[in-house]
Amino acid sequence: MSDTTPSLIDRLTNGVFLGLMGLARLLPYERRIPAIGWFFSRVIAPVAGWRQRIRDNLAMARPDLDRAEVEALVRAVPDNAGRSLAEIYSGDEFTARIRERGVIEGPGLVALEQAFESQRPVILACAHFGNYDAMRAMLVARGWPVGALYRPMNNEAFNRHYVPAITAIAEPLFPRGRAGLAAMIRFLKGGGWLALGFDQYDRHATELRFFDLPTRTVLTPADLALRHDALLVPINGIRQPNGLDFRIHIGDPVEHGEPRDMMQALNDGLEMLIRRHMEQWFWIHRRWK
Repeated sequence: MSDTTPSLIDRLTNGVFLGLMGLARLLPYERRIPAIGWFFSRVIAPVAGWRQRIRDNLAMARPDLDRAEVEALVRAVPDNAGRSLAEIYSGDEFTARIRERGVIEGPGLVALEQAFESQRPVILACAHFGNYDAMRAMLVARGWPVGALYRPMNNEAFNRHYVPAITAIAEPLFPRGRAGLAAMIRFLKGGGWLALGFDQYDRHATELRFFDLPTRTVLTPADLALRHDALLVPINGIRQPNGLDFRIHIGDPVEHGEPRDMMQALNDGLEMLIRRHMEQWFWIHRRWK
């Protein structure tokens, strides 16, 4: 069996997912997105062990929360994750809604407009919060040159349709790996804007603080910003109370300096945002180890 041949388990898992999405597409968009959110919250989360991982993370990062608050997040976090995935697989309906109803704002908006006019490269520091693909859809709708680095899924069967789905929202996309990184650097040098995540644990990364706890944080966004004189701005797609629309918030540009300090500033800003919208961050990640 070759390395790219999906295992039986991967094929079965992928078949279940495609069947679920096929049924969901029979529903209108306004019902489909919350329906998938509910399914992830009530079915996927307990089977996948997400509930306990959310509780464990909250016990470390937010020990001040009472049991009722924790259990509400145990339900709400997978709901947001399910909605986000359903939105990605809703293609044109998702991007059309973003363009028609999305709002873009924040203190960094003027800096982005100036960067576009001067063709200055930009590093968009984003996190697994709300729906990070909402940001790409909104910026591309403005005609801004947004690319993104992504990690191919371990499940090759799933990856075969996941990559086309995220590519349909906005491109270019660059897979992690030598060829993808080389293309990414060429894009950045040409004045492109690159979306990079920074909120996952990386054992090879630098130890910084997040929720006043030590954790490993990549310095890549800061390093690339310094190397290519790129603007570094935090950006997030914040899900609105109706559960379907988004406000794209662009934070203040991060001042160039020591990479550690730049990334700590991003960690601090993300923490403040999460504290205001606890249910929208992906507490399922193993952020602290």
